[in-house]
Amino acid sequence: MPLNLPDKLPAIDLLKSESIFVMDSGRASSQDIRPLKIVILNLMPLKITTETDLVRLLSNTPLQLEVEFMKLKSHTSKNTPIEHMKAFYKSFHALKHMKFDGMIVTGAPVELLDYTDVTYWDEITQIFDWARTHVTSTLYICWAAQAALYHFYKIPKYTLDRKIFGVFEHNILKPSEQIFRGFDETFFVPHSRHTEVRASDIGANPELTILSDSADSGIYMVMSRSGREFYLTGHSEYSPLTLDIEYKRDLKKGMDIKKPLNYYRNDDPSQSPVVNWRAHAHLLFSNWLNYYVYQETPFDINQIR
Repeated sequence: MPLNLPDKLPAIDLLKSESIFVMDSGRASSQDIRPLKIVILNLMPLKITTETDLVRLLSNTPLQLEVEFMKLKSHTSKNTPIEHMKAFYKSFHALKHMKFDGMIVTGAPVELLDYTDVTYWDEITQIFDWARTHVTSTLYICWAAQAALYHFYKIPKYTLDRKIFGVFEHNILKPSEQIFRGFDETFFVPHSRHTEVRASDIGANPELTILSDSADSGIYMVMSRSGREFYLTGHSEYSPLTLDIEYKRDLKKGMDIKKPLNYYRNDDPSQSPVVNWRAHAHLLFSNWLNYYVYQETPFDINQIR
């Protein structure tokens, strides 16, 4: 898929080395088609890493995408160069008058805080509300999934006794749903979180549908509004080494952390990970783009309601 990305975005050179078809905005402007407009609200600390992970997964369909990156006015990233933020990110204020075919909201390292204690809670809930009338379909990932479920449906989160950390097998509960087109009966997803949402709370709300869960990591995927919103509690977008980097970082800090489950070859952190989630991750994003964005969005993007 040709991806239309901002000129000089760091992800471009890396993805080209992986034989992924990307183009800068200059080349894309010469093609006489309407690209799908995707906006990514990136709340993760290491923004360049998350950009690359998500763009990699958005690359696997024949559709042309035009990607914008959104930032919060009420929060300043401390782990990404300010020059990068100025070059590639736009504020919600600058984008709120636009409409988008799809949106992705990432996780954030604030899950142990009460929602209202998050410094940017007011701004992000404003963005959640905006997305309902300005975006055809939105993917909420990890903390963003929990936060949006709470904001829209008052689904509580619960602190776990021990962090869910590793790669876990998942079940498909609604196999006829298009998001699972081409999936095997079970599939794997990385998780890294201290909190959870529960099936008993979600199942009590008729507006929510649980699409996938795991015996070991709980709820994974929830859908609302006929696919205009998906809530993913895991990290299908993670690269092969993300959990390894997180584990070794926390060990170096002296934190009480166990090695990620079902991850290292022979369960040995000195060996490489067993990567068993990437194919389904690509399929997940391709299905979302095709069936819930491209097939549903109007040709005139201003008609999104």
